[in-house]
Amino acid sequence: MLEMKESGLFDTDEDDFDTVMADDISFSGKIHFSKPFMIKGRVEGSIVSTSDLLVDTGAVVNADITAGRVMVRGKVNGNISGGRLIYVTASGSIHGDITAQEVVLEPKADFSGRCTMIRQTEGE
Repeated sequence: MLEMKESGLFDTDEDDFDTVMADDISFSGKIHFSKPFMIKGRVEGSIVSTSDLLVDTGAVVNADITAGRVMVRGKVNGNISGGRLIYVTASGSIHGDITAQEVVLEPKADFSGRCTMIRQTEGE
């Protein structure tokens, strides 16, 4: 798992990700991963993990996502369940429902959907 910064965010340096899906790759299907994953290309289907996911600037994801922490700098069309954190930057766009313990939308982030905050249980 990537180092957590004081703000609750993770490091977004490409070198810190175990897997980077390049911007010239399109994938259709189900993605499962257990280590930090960065998407720069296009994905259609579903994404499932307990680790960190970064949808980078220029990436387009048409999928439902379940991951431990999710940062969106590109476009996501689908529902996101980020157990601990969903962070959407000013360049990010989500069209779908989001569910997490913590949700951060930077000014100018594009979000269309419902937001559900889940309570943190003791020991987390």
